[in-house]
Amino acid sequence: MAKQEPSLAHGGKPGEQWALPWQQQGKTGVVVVGNVGIDTCVYGQHDAGKETHFSKNLDFIGQAGAYCARGFQRLGHATSFIGHVGNDPWGRQIRATFEEEGIDLRALGTDPEGTARSINLMASDGSRVNYYDGKGHMHLEADVPLARQVMKGAGLAHFHLANWARTLLKPARQEGLCVSCDLQDVREISDPYRQDFIEAADIIFFSAANIGEVEVAIQECFRRSKAQVVIVGMGKDGCAYATRQGISYLAAADHEHPVVDTNGAGDGLAVGFLSAYVLEGRPLTEAIKRGSRLARHTCTLQTGSDDLITAQALGEYSS
Repeated sequence: MAKQEPSLAHGGKPGEQWALPWQQQGKTGVVVVGNVGIDTCVYGQHDAGKETHFSKNLDFIGQAGAYCARGFQRLGHATSFIGHVGNDPWGRQIRATFEEEGIDLRALGTDPEGTARSINLMASDGSRVNYYDGKGHMHLEADVPLARQVMKGAGLAHFHLANWARTLLKPARQEGLCVSCDLQDVREISDPYRQDFIEAADIIFFSAANIGEVEVAIQECFRRSKAQVVIVGMGKDGCAYATRQGISYLAAADHEHPVVDTNGAGDGLAVGFLSAYVLEGRPLTEAIKRGSRLARHTCTLQTGSDDLITAQALGEYSS
């Protein structure tokens, strides 16, 4: 794949600006599909050989579904969330918070095993070791007719990797939404679990943390799908973004505050890019810069998904 500045990739000549189908709809609503739960972040020194540690332990509403749903809503987009929480204090907290923020929860189901939990052992550079308990997410089922109702009129469906979510990929495409999928910390693009998501996606995101050669992985995504754009989060090295016409790299955005917590950074990249590119019709290069800035800002937060950036603040940061 040639290293050149990508243009909008659906048959035009390099450098030409074309409107992709979903950008002609003028629909600004988004449906986030995936898991949400409570994150417990443990900040401090971790030594497995010691029984007692003194640390800062904080609980947040987190996981990809929360970072994305709350992120889109904070940027001013009508947002619906499809997922599950338990009938427990954590689930009630998530429901109440999302409702207060105006996120549509018509398709938020109940997990009889409880609300998903994640324990993150945080290092001083903001990196983490994650212990994830998804409760019943592998065998829950989505309410497809209800999900279709939620999707009607929206412009974008952003998917994470909950097993039940794969049954909503086809309905999202049938309803005419742009479908984006985050493969997260994928190790092999050929991973069978992720194939449904790859094949359904118009836009693919993944982390470079475990992938090996980024360009090879990007080519494999295009080979296995009809995706028009692939974006790779590369942490402190920024990100790669590609269309079928080329691949480019963008350095990590600058910020006045240091990196303290990388939870939600990849979600910030996706929210910033998708809000600009799909929902607002901005050019590809402008959108990827916006995503990079949002991701970098998220890394300055030690408050989970509670204090994500607003559209006004993002505009000031970008200027």
